[in-house]
Amino acid sequence: MKTLIKILSIFILSFIMISCNEDLVEQAQTGSLKGKVVKRGTNEPIPNVKIFTTPSTQTVFSGADGSFEIADMPIGNYSVKAELSGYLTTFQGINLQNQNQIVSVVFEMDDDESLNSPPTTPLLLSPTDNSVNQPLTVELTWSSTDPDADDVLKYNVTIKNNLDTNIIQINDLGVNHYTLPNLKFGVSYFWQVSVSDGIHPPVLSALGKFTTNTVPANRYHYVRKQNGNLYIISSDQAGNNFQFTDLSYNSWRPRKNNNAGLIAFMRTEGGNTHIYTANPDGSYPFKVTTVPTAGFNNYEMDFAWKTNGNEIIYSNFDKLYKINKDGSGLQLIYTTPDGSMISECDWSYDSSKIVLKTNNFNGYNTKIFIIDMMGNVLKTVLAGVNGATGGLNVSVDGHFLLYTHDISGYEDASGNYRQLDSHIFMYDLTNNTIHDISLESEKALGTNDLDPRFSPNNAQVLFMNTSSDNISQRNVMTIDLNSSLTDLTRAVLFNNAEMPDYE
Repeated sequence: MKTLIKILSIFILSFIMISCNEDLVEQAQTGSLKGKVVKRGTNEPIPNVKIFTTPSTQTVFSGADGSFEIADMPIGNYSVKAELSGYLTTFQGINLQNQNQIVSVVFEMDDDESLNSPPTTPLLLSPTDNSVNQPLTVELTWSSTDPDADDVLKYNVTIKNNLDTNIIQINDLGVNHYTLPNLKFGVSYFWQVSVSDGIHPPVLSALGKFTTNTVPANRYHYVRKQNGNLYIISSDQAGNNFQFTDLSYNSWRPRKNNNAGLIAFMRTEGGNTHIYTANPDGSYPFKVTTVPTAGFNNYEMDFAWKTNGNEIIYSNFDKLYKINKDGSGLQLIYTTPDGSMISECDWSYDSSKIVLKTNNFNGYNTKIFIIDMMGNVLKTVLAGVNGATGGLNVSVDGHFLLYTHDISGYEDASGNYRQLDSHIFMYDLTNNTIHDISLESEKALGTNDLDPRFSPNNAQVLFMNTSSDNISQRNVMTIDLNSSLTDLTRAVLFNNAEMPDYE
């Protein structure tokens, strides 16, 4: 009996030991968790993210490449948590089922916008609010900061005005300044800046206001060329100027009329040349002519205002027309009897006489003569000469007529209408005497004097001087007149300029 009890005890003890050993084997089954933490949308690795589990195992931190690993995790179900200040905490569930199983996860973390502060309200710096006499190109500047150094700020600028409904909108600026060009004279502009960090709603500045200069009473206008197009400059005597016509158009031959309060000029439109008018600031260009101006060379043609500013005369081949400044009342007032082309005209100050220059299809065989308003020829000033002529302008008192003549007699058969030695002549309409005011002692050799205009007080003559090579720079100059018409000094008034007008 004792032996049987002893054997049973040994069996029971062995069974218990075997059962305990099986529990230990079961508890030893483990697996691993591997993963990576990245920023949502960019997949940029995020380092130093705290990774821990529930039930608790190990706590680890992601490396520089965003990766992490928790080894020797007992098999089972876990909630894995990724946590870093500035980001929304993220959870993922995993299930380790088998010995040595490796589970891979990727945590995509979002910025915690609740921890991000919006930018400060933009402060408008310049122009200062309610400032006046601002130039036509203004540098807008403002300031704004963001408490979160990593935020990228973007600015939108909105500009309105009190002249029209035009709105200028500039978006997504990465800097706190903007150059605002091509403003108009005497206009109030209202501007506002919004700033966004890409997280919060845009923050708006206060509304700012500034007003540009009033239209200067510039008496000088001239022409320059850029990218093949002619454009008009308005200037005072000191050289303070602004661009009068748009560079996208070909505009030339400015003629100001103070009574009309307008500047007329020639402009290419659809292959034709028309006469336009505009306000002294260049605004509201208006096409006056319906029948275009036309002749042997549109750039050598000229037109004239009536002194009262109500009408304009101009030519189309062999015909001279009169038209009201509003485009109405077109009237044919003269036709050349021999079919020659009218290239230039000027109206006397008392509006009783018109001076004409005619020529053939090459610009030569010229004739300068005076007609009355009935078309009767009153006087022939120049005829039967070789070489180019032009530049008609009658003095205010009606006593003198300016014109130019290439005294070399050269006639360019190539069609370039090149002149070699053009002089300015002043014709006395009373006694029919002629004075060459392009004195050889003053005029540089190899140059041409062209497009002369009397100053409003007849004390000066404005003109353009350039090399006879036909490609060099053109400059507007003055000749000071005196009673003896000798020792006439000249000076440069505007560089890189042609076709001057002075009213």
